Amino acid sequence: MNRFLTLLTTCAMVLGLTALFGPQAVAVAGCRADHMANGVACTGSVEEPPPVDPPAPGTGTPVDINGKLHVCGVHLCNQYDRPVQLRGMSTHGIQWFGKCYNAASLDALAQDWKADLLRVAMYVQEGGYETDPAGFTGRVNGLVDMAEARGMYAMVDFHILTPGDPNYNLDRAKTFFASVAARNADKKNVIYEIANEPNGVGWTAIKDYAEQVIPVIRAADPDAVIVVGTRGWSSLGTSDGSNENEVVDNPVRADNIMYAFHFYAASHKDPYRATLSRAASQLPLFVTEFGTVSATGGGAMDQASTTAWLDLLDQLRIGYANWTYSDADESSAAFRPGTCNGGDYSGSGVLTESGALLKNRISTPDSFPTG
Repeated sequence: MNRFLTLLTTCAMVLGLTALFGPQAVAVAGCRADHMANGVACTGSVEEPPPVDPPAPGTGTPVDINGKLHVCGVHLCNQYDRPVQLRGMSTHGIQWFGKCYNAASLDALAQDWKADLLRVAMYVQEGGYETDPAGFTGRVNGLVDMAEARGMYAMVDFHILTPGDPNYNLDRAKTFFASVAARNADKKNVIYEIANEPNGVGWTAIKDYAEQVIPVIRAADPDAVIVVGTRGWSSLGTSDGSNENEVVDNPVRADNIMYAFHFYAASHKDPYRATLSRAASQLPLFVTEFGTVSATGGGAMDQASTTAWLDLLDQLRIGYANWTYSDADESSAAFRPGTCNGGDYSGSGVLTESGALLKNRISTPDSFPTG
């Protein structure tokens, strides 16, 4: 009887509060309404906003559905705090293959491939950013806008390769990211990758670089997801005979960051998969670049190893970008040579063996619905 009276009293209070202040005033203390709807445990007292219901899975573009992304635990999560796995393609160097990135090719990537992500590979050396900072900054911003218009996320890749010490380009990185972050701070679709493949340098030097560049981005865009390259061509040190423990034991001092992992399926097999599997339980990881072939970008596609890798990434919910969405004369390219001279990016006849495999994987509906 006492429990029944208590229930009646509680209901009366709730009805009264609802009448006075609206439905948002009566959410359970300490839980946001969207957290409650999605089964997320909450504690503490929170000023409660009006509830927001996620869209039905499969409706809208990736950015429409997932909104601004953030890191939660070891996962990349959407606006509803649900883990998401972005799957997409990386450009080749935009100084060489700029003709491959136009309205028709990005329409194909978004609509036919159903990709979530375009990684924009802006080389710093090799005829890239250092030769024309303003021009390359403008090209990157243009591709960010094109991805946004199609509802895809854009990863801005500061493509350090030679020299491998990112500190060589520290001043350039600060200038570039200050400009790009300020210009794109209000967008929901931008992720920053601050050092593509550090090599020939230890983790401490990479970490020092990251801890100087990240505040530059944060000053303009405090909520952006930032990806930090790792030792040994972003192998978490595996290619240098090390492993993920150097990052686990000495992480970058910043929030909302992830760590890059790269592989080429014909060259990097079980030992690399073991590193990724161990690290995934301790670090937020993003495979910002991988190939289906050897580490040279050439040779035969290794379908068995590629499939093993993609199955593992799907299982661990780790996002990825394949190298490359281009018609480069190499077996890692998605398109046959000469494709970018024409206007057809959708037909099966323009795809390489690697491109056909990746298009099939990316366009297959995600078994973990977002939203």
